[in-house]
Amino acid sequence: MTKVRLSAVVSTATNAQLKRYADSHGLKKGTLIEQALLHHLQALRELPADIIISPRVELSPASWAKVVELMKRPRQPIKALRELMAGKRSDDPD
Repeated sequence: MTKVRLSAVVSTATNAQLKRYADSHGLKKGTLIEQALLHHLQALRELPADIIISPRVELSPASWAKVVELMKRPRQPIKALRELMAGKRSDDPD
């Protein structure tokens, strides 16, 4: 198989994670990167676009402010969620 050298700029944190994973699993970073790219490209081909979730979410300052406000005042869970978390089924008689 013919090989091609790629160059990419990644964050220091991503590089550290890559190195840690590769070292702990006895892989070379290039092998791990190729496996990850193949896996991601296959997912992009085979899954609906709305199923693919980006590992990073970028928010505008206004959107971030709204998130902060929602976190300061979380809503109470609805009855169905409380019952689910308590192990009750919705079709169980009370």
